[in-house]
Amino acid sequence: MYVCAIQEAPNLGLSGKLAAETNKVAGGVELKHVPPPEARLPDKRWRLYIFKNDQLQDEPYRIHRYDNGMNHYLFGRDLQVADIITAHPSCSKQHAVLQFRLTEKNDELGRPVSAVRPYLLDLGSVNGTFLNGERLEPLRYYELLEKDVVRLGQSSREYVLLHDKSGDE
Repeated sequence: MYVCAIQEAPNLGLSGKLAAETNKVAGGVELKHVPPPEARLPDKRWRLYIFKNDQLQDEPYRIHRYDNGMNHYLFGRDLQVADIITAHPSCSKQHAVLQFRLTEKNDELGRPVSAVRPYLLDLGSVNGTFLNGERLEPLRYYELLEKDVVRLGQSSREYVLLHDKSGDE
């Protein structure tokens, strides 16, 4: 009697296990966002102003801080991982991320120009992320422009993006 054993070829593809392990912080929380290869520190002095019912809340977040070396800021309720805490119950633990990316666009003469620009990414939140009143598609980057208004979930807080030259332009 002959027994035929079929030997399966080894699967050398990526499983994602190593990436998942390296994307954890103290306490074992797995981060939903990994900065892309084009992530860069901002070159403008961006600030994020928080309004509630048209009233300015607290001091603005200075999201250009070069001393902290951050190229992204995580919005969410999880105190352990969020950079900008959103206490509203309709916000997810890891709701959205503001990511600075080096991108290339054509100028008015059609020449390519590289610049570091802010982008917003909804991390698959249940109640959504809104940019200027429009709900964003999850897991897709949207370029943020000066004076854009961001709202998370059903929170009445609005985040307005400005930079140090905002009044001059």
